[in-house]
Amino acid sequence: MIYYTVGPLVIRTMTEADAHTIAEGERAQGYGTTPDRFLSRLREQEEGKCIAIAAEWSGQAAGYIHVYPDSQWGPLGGRGYPEIVDFGVLEKFRRQGVGSRLMDAAEAVAAECAPEVYLAVGLHKYYGHAQRMYIKRGYLPDGSGVWYGDKPCEPYGTYRNDDELNLYLVKKLR
Repeated sequence: MIYYTVGPLVIRTMTEADAHTIAEGERAQGYGTTPDRFLSRLREQEEGKCIAIAAEWSGQAAGYIHVYPDSQWGPLGGRGYPEIVDFGVLEKFRRQGVGSRLMDAAEAVAAECAPEVYLAVGLHKYYGHAQRMYIKRGYLPDGSGVWYGDKPCEPYGTYRNDDELNLYLVKKLR
């Protein structure tokens, strides 16, 4: 399915080839990404649990985003709300509107499921651009506090500031 196309940018359903290309691109950026991460999302898409979306720039896989229409994780998990999960744009394609168009597609998919969508954003400095983008797009903290992994953090607890330390944000779609 094609969600959006303009000039060199196409936002469409992710393919298995994308899984390999994006993983290779992220490894070149210094991440330890393997295709398995994306292949598992494609399997979940086949099972009806996930919608895997890819960005293509001039024929090259440029980014990805996933929507779980009835997410089972986080503060709204199991309550019929969609969650945006695992969003990224390869560095060489950033600052060209790829991320914004991926978010537009994910939010359009989510709006078909519920009046609100939620997501988790990491708290360390490497998530700074994402934090700013989400706030500019109208996402607000959901009020459940900071989470580590799949559990809310206890007040005054000690937690490691890694990719598992997140703040959940929610946005009204309609």
